[in-house]
Amino acid sequence: MRPDEFLRALDLLPTALYDRAFALRAYAGVTRCEECQRIGDALRLCLTAARYDEFASAGQLLDTAEQLAGRHGSACRAQPDQQRGRGRVGRWATASVAVVAATDASWKGRAGGIGYVVSDGHYGLRGRGTGRMDPTGFSRVLINELRAVDFLLSAYDAAPAGMTVLLDSLAALRYLHRWQAGETTAMPAGYSLRTRRWSDQPTLVRLAGSVNRRPDLSFGHVKGHTGHPLNEAADGLSHMARRRLGESFDVRPRAHALVDAFLRDWHAAVPR
Repeated sequence: MRPDEFLRALDLLPTALYDRAFALRAYAGVTRCEECQRIGDALRLCLTAARYDEFASAGQLLDTAEQLAGRHGSACRAQPDQQRGRGRVGRWATASVAVVAATDASWKGRAGGIGYVVSDGHYGLRGRGTGRMDPTGFSRVLINELRAVDFLLSAYDAAPAGMTVLLDSLAALRYLHRWQAGETTAMPAGYSLRTRRWSDQPTLVRLAGSVNRRPDLSFGHVKGHTGHPLNEAADGLSHMARRRLGESFDVRPRAHALVDAFLRDWHAAVPR
């Protein structure tokens, strides 16, 4: 089940079941683990039951999925989910001393994508849809620009010291600078701070704390769509992630080739 299909199906559930099903979203996709597949099967049957207004059956199937997930534990899914959508072009690993990254977000209708690329070859892209309980609020583009930064920083156990992160969103940049200055409670208008079942903290709350603890990181502005190689790569990745929600194509080789091409341009222009 694609992420956009799962989110649309979630809208059929009553509020009492919605958050519980959303917390199990990692099991909705294809997996090679038999136990994870059983959890996913129960979850998909729950959504099918809801489609026919069989909410009692949907609740029972969700109970089964949660019980299976509780016995199976989180270790099987945690690492693949953390690394899903990430990659690295290995030949750029030691190409430059200064580490520079760019992040970007793309949104159209109810589908969005975020992406990042780093001069050391790391990159990532992830699609996101919206549902009834989506905590984003009305500052959707701004919040996803910031989520792209969190996606970048979470790729490392500790982001490289002195890394520069480039954004083409001045609004997002202002929040990052405020968080670095200690205003960690400042959040975009409409962003929900309600407790998440699937995370200890809301993404932007976690990001604000991370940025505040890293005064060595630099956040700068780059004008979008002006041919800057890192910005163009991050933009391309975010668009690719958004399109992948509604289209079927092999995203990994396309992303890898796109990043390699733009990093070649970047390193060719960097003074040695």
